[in-house]
Amino acid sequence: MGDAIHLDLSGLKCPLPVLRTRKALRGLAPGTLLTVTCTDPMAAIDIPNLVREAGDVLVRQDRKSTTLSFTIRKAVAENHQDPPH
Repeated sequence: MGDAIHLDLSGLKCPLPVLRTRKALRGLAPGTLLTVTCTDPMAAIDIPNLVREAGDVLVRQDRKSTTLSFTIRKAVAENHQDPPH
């Protein structure tokens, strides 16, 4: 899987952090880690909601002063099989 991909969204205001996080997650392979850093306080609500709704995993969420960081693991796609005929 390799190292986490880092997305620095510092200085962007709602709704840009969540929109850019969603776009980044869509382009990732299952199991990939994405670390997002931002300064918009609304991201503390918006990004965890996005992760939950997308079925991905919020591995970690931190706040240091005005900086928020989120570590997200892209969901591993379930192995869908065709029903037997």
